Amino acid sequence: MITAQPKGRGDRPSVCFLYIAQTHQILHSLPIAIALAEGWPDIDVHIATTTQEHLDYVRELLETLKVPPIPSRLLPPKWLRDLRLKGSATPPKALMLAANARRLGRYDAVVTPERTTALLRKLGVRDTMLVYTQHGAGDRGGPFEPRLKQFDLVMAAGPKQRDRMLAEGWVTPRTCAMIGYPKFDIIDALPPSPLPAFDRARPVVLYNPHFHPVLGSWPRWGRRILEQFAADERYNLIFAPHIRLFEGAAPGTIEALAPFVDHPRIHLDLGGPAAIDMTYTRAADIYLGDVSSQVYEFLRTPKPCLFLNASGAAWRGDESFHHWRYGPVLDGVDGLVDAVASAQSGHPDYVEAQAQGFAESFDLRETPSSVRAAQAIVERLSPRSRRRR
Repeated sequence: MITAQPKGRGDRPSVCFLYIAQTHQILHSLPIAIALAEGWPDIDVHIATTTQEHLDYVRELLETLKVPPIPSRLLPPKWLRDLRLKGSATPPKALMLAANARRLGRYDAVVTPERTTALLRKLGVRDTMLVYTQHGAGDRGGPFEPRLKQFDLVMAAGPKQRDRMLAEGWVTPRTCAMIGYPKFDIIDALPPSPLPAFDRARPVVLYNPHFHPVLGSWPRWGRRILEQFAADERYNLIFAPHIRLFEGAAPGTIEALAPFVDHPRIHLDLGGPAAIDMTYTRAADIYLGDVSSQVYEFLRTPKPCLFLNASGAAWRGDESFHHWRYGPVLDGVDGLVDAVASAQSGHPDYVEAQAQGFAESFDLRETPSSVRAAQAIVERLSPRSRRRR
């Protein structure tokens, strides 16, 4: 393991990329760390994680990409790293931040893909610049919230996200930078994970329910959805929910999933690499979901979508359900497989809306998003760090 300690605010600014939450968030900020390390040699770039699994995944990605290693370490203390609450796959975020506030406060900037790190302000970290990269470009209202005001820099993937944060008062033009989607950079550079081995080729449906207890479709309809695909031979199904829905669990340990383990037309993945690296969103022919931001990654290529309104939400005209304009919305799941077939045949009616929605969500340019994000960080650091190779 390559370890490093922050050197304080000396001649070389130091930036820490912090990972204290689920593995899928790593892909949203690690490409920025790589771009910063490669493009600005006068800045010390470090990586800090709270689990060995996260650190191993980061090192594996760096090795696969054949980029120079970035100094990395596990945050102490070990007893807290080993603590898991309520089935979480990671240590308690707030406690880890409290234990490491002084250490993190020695960096010139801390960059994070999650919002709990805003707690550092209450823990006395005042002079360190806090940067929030986001970890998706979705519409659900939850991520648009007061903690964003604690960050010195909040990144936006595109005008939709930027304009909503500005309109709701969570950011200002100074504290927000529209940089595109760095995850696309690293995904395009990585080989895809292995695809599921189905018994024969059929159109592939990706069922991707969110973990939200009300808006997510799994609690009310999930078992019935799997049963209908198991009984119908028209489609292969990838069940890859948001990684937090069954965090840390194996399919065989979940009673509702037991009948579908090793089914020839159903592949279950509750959080493996393929569930987070866009392998499934690129491979699937049809998207079936509710409020997950992964629909936007799926729509990098316009394809049929079908949405599940399990909560009975009055969604029309609500920007938190903006993505439900990209395909039919169901208020029940009777005859679901027929509805999937109908969504396929009716897809031309939604292609224009999908293309427009993708353009609103991602401001992609010739300059890679990860480089634009790194530049935004450098511009907000002190002038001594702005010299680029």
